[in-house]
Amino acid sequence: MMIARCSLFPPPCFSAVRVRCFAGETSDTGILFREKLIYLQDLNVDPHKALRVNPSLRSAPISSVVSVETLLSSTGLSRPAVGRILDMFPDLLTSDPESEILPVLRFLSDEISISEQDIPKSISRCPRLLISSVDYQLRPALTFLKTLGFVGRDTITSRNTVLLVSNVERTLIPKIEYLEEGLGFNREEVAKMVVRSPALLTYSVDNNLVPKVEFFMEEMRGDVKELKRFPQYFSFSLERKIKPRHRLLKEHGILMPLSEMLKIVCGVPRLYLQLVNT
Repeated sequence: MMIARCSLFPPPCFSAVRVRCFAGETSDTGILFREKLIYLQDLNVDPHKALRVNPSLRSAPISSVVSVETLLSSTGLSRPAVGRILDMFPDLLTSDPESEILPVLRFLSDEISISEQDIPKSISRCPRLLISSVDYQLRPALTFLKTLGFVGRDTITSRNTVLLVSNVERTLIPKIEYLEEGLGFNREEVAKMVVRSPALLTYSVDNNLVPKVEFFMEEMRGDVKELKRFPQYFSFSLERKIKPRHRLLKEHGILMPLSEMLKIVCGVPRLYLQLVNT
């Protein structure tokens, strides 16, 4: 895989004059510091924010920053994408590519079997992966997710690697427990729900799950079994989708399953098609 074979050289877009400066850099002189600021600006990284969040950047040799960009670029990420990630997480600018970033990339490739083409998709969708410990965060999360059924054809993919940055004890388990206790489902039923709709594990219990369950049970007089059949319900906005469509159905005296009420057919809500044909 490219990321395993990558040698860390400055990107071609950086001038030979600057590269020569890096080679002998042992202290952050005024000229080299300005070069560093220019380099960050070229990447669309806010230098002031980066220095505030990561004070170590002030004394770090610019060659170390270049090596970080080079490794990330070797995965297939575009330079603008790399800049966006480094601006989001300035601590990466002084990280050791070999011991801190490369293990994450190898974990995605070797332990989750994400293809070389999909590695940049994973990173773009969840840059936090790059600042997460493989041993203390990513691998424990993967182990827990496997117990829920994220294996085989339902294994973690580039589309839901965001689940790997969730703390098992503080984030994942409380959501599982709420779905069990709040809806009365057993662990197997909840596991099937989250495998079918992985985004469930990314939603806030207090701000998403609880108010939607309460509205469904109290206002819609729904049967919790329908939530088991259609867990995607929680992905729709309560104020912009669920409430307005329920109100419209109620006004016309129409009963409709959640999946019919909320899904779209060729860009047109099924609810609308049902109403115009009544």
